[in-house]
Amino acid sequence: MGADVGEGWRDWVPVAAPEPAPPVTGPAGPLPMLEADPALPVVPEGRTAALWLVGAHGGAGESTLAGLVPGWQAAEHAWPESAAGPVACVLLARTSATGLLAARAALRQWAAGDAPVELAGLVLLADAPGRLPGPLRDLAALVAGGAPRCWSIPWVEAWRLGEPVVTREVSRVIRDLTAVIDNHN
Repeated sequence: MGADVGEGWRDWVPVAAPEPAPPVTGPAGPLPMLEADPALPVVPEGRTAALWLVGAHGGAGESTLAGLVPGWQAAEHAWPESAAGPVACVLLARTSATGLLAARAALRQWAAGDAPVELAGLVLLADAPGRLPGPLRDLAALVAGGAPRCWSIPWVEAWRLGEPVVTREVSRVIRDLTAVIDNHN
């Protein structure tokens, strides 16, 4: 029986399907009827990136996360603008009240059409170890509703020491963001 199988047996083995991108849970694009004061500047960018990480405020974690994935670039605290058209971005913020309010302002700017980017979503990074207090959890849920998708990264103590550690949660966010930008291209 084994001699009759031949090399064609591989045709019968199903190919693994790529993981689907996380579902869109907020607005998929700008809502021009909104008016917002610019929260972040729009800066012409000559560099290229598979994904731009935009910090809504100082210390949002964009350079730390960008340093973990080749091809990802930290845009600092500005929306990158490319002559080639909208670039793929993700907005990052800490889960402090200040960080969440900065993310809300940046998301309103994007939703008003004042950020020339393709926004993959929002990444919320814990601002401290432990469980988020109720009022901040509520604010985070409200802010996350203004983004196409939202991911959360719990506190990573090693990042305080400059160690480029990839935890299980960070790996999941990287995988999900990679799927989103791959599906977009």
